[in-house]
Amino acid sequence: MPGLLRGVARTAVVAGTATAVSNRVSRRQAGRWAQQDDAQQAAAPAAQTAPPPATPGDDMSNKIDQLKQLTDLKAQGALTEEEFAAQKRQILG
Repeated sequence: MPGLLRGVARTAVVAGTATAVSNRVSRRQAGRWAQQDDAQQAAAPAAQTAPPPATPGDDMSNKIDQLKQLTDLKAQGALTEEEFAAQKRQILG
């Protein structure tokens, strides 16, 4: 009987240690993912501010694509109505 009790106690210690280590690894990984998400969100608005200005040599299909991108950004809330209008004027010349 003492051997059985000792075996159960040892199993409980091993299981408790494994759970504690697993939880710590999960928390650390979640923290890393949160930092990566924060970094991506901080970089994303700078990258999505506006498409490059249209040059005189652009063809109409390129202008249409840029206007579609602007519309998508406005729909996502990344651009205000004023910003959208200004970029649209710039694309259309």
